Amino acid sequence: MPRFQQQPSGRQPPQPGADSFVFGVFAFIAICFVLISLSVPSSVLHQVPEGHVGVYWRGGALLKTITPPGFHLKLPLITQYEPIQVTLQTDQVRDIPCGTKGGVMISFDKIEVVNRLRKEFVHETLLNYGVHYDKTWIYDKIHHEINQFCSAHSLQQVYIDMFDQIDETMKEAIQRDCTRYAPGIEIISVRVTKPNIPGSIRRNFELMEEERTKALIAIEKQKVAEKEAETQKKIALSEAEKNAQVSKILMEQKLMEKDSSKRQEKIDNEMYLAREKALADANYYRILKEAEANRLKLTPEYLELRFIESIANNSKIFFGEKIPNMIMDQRLLKNYLDAVPRKDHYEM
Repeated sequence: MPRFQQQPSGRQPPQPGADSFVFGVFAFIAICFVLISLSVPSSVLHQVPEGHVGVYWRGGALLKTITPPGFHLKLPLITQYEPIQVTLQTDQVRDIPCGTKGGVMISFDKIEVVNRLRKEFVHETLLNYGVHYDKTWIYDKIHHEINQFCSAHSLQQVYIDMFDQIDETMKEAIQRDCTRYAPGIEIISVRVTKPNIPGSIRRNFELMEEERTKALIAIEKQKVAEKEAETQKKIALSEAEKNAQVSKILMEQKLMEKDSSKRQEKIDNEMYLAREKALADANYYRILKEAEANRLKLTPEYLELRFIESIANNSKIFFGEKIPNMIMDQRLLKNYLDAVPRKDHYEM
């Protein structure tokens, strides 16, 4: 009886050469990947510079992946990469024509806008406005706001009166709309250059400025003249005050000299009076003492002696029968001698 061989059930073993085929496919893919990487290195390995972040698109769709500065990898030919600046940057908007309220056409050569995109709003901003978000919110917005401002103001206001306010007006207008529609964009400052105006009008403004400058110069000259007059007045007042003070000092000095002379004369007078009084007292004392001495000397004997001496000293001698009574009258002589002491007593 013939035997039949039993066929094994389940998965059939791989045919000879199947593993080598699969390995060859994978090897081919790997070789292609390496060749592509070597031929275009930036398609796989790329660098995000400092101050930027890396943003990626795959199949045209924006990915949520945001990479910091440094080296990073991506799929070649499938993922696109773009560095986005998140530090301060200055956008220069050039050649901006506009018409004023009066219909005069002017143009701004350059307006600089310093702005920054916040890192946390990068994905939302690029998702809504693309990589060139600044064209929508900086370049086009500046054109719009400048034309709005010019159309609402005259040439005199735009060129002279309100020119210093254009910077802040542009900054506030752009920031207001960015805060509402693109909150990631921060406007730091706006710098506006002087607009170009028609030559004839510019000449008129120059003439007006010259006249205004002359008027200001005249006003300043008048102020200088007033200051000089005021200075001269102050100098004259100062000189007068100085002379008055000098005169006052000289007068006080003269008064002090007069007072000193007066006191000196008073002292001299007092000294003279004291000296004269002392002399008078001494003379009085001398006379008093002489009187006392004379009183003591005027004795009858001394008087008789003095009388005899007087007669003896007389050069006249009388001869005749009758001699004068004065000489011979003894009673008259006695009365004279008695009267002398009483007289001295009365004088004392």
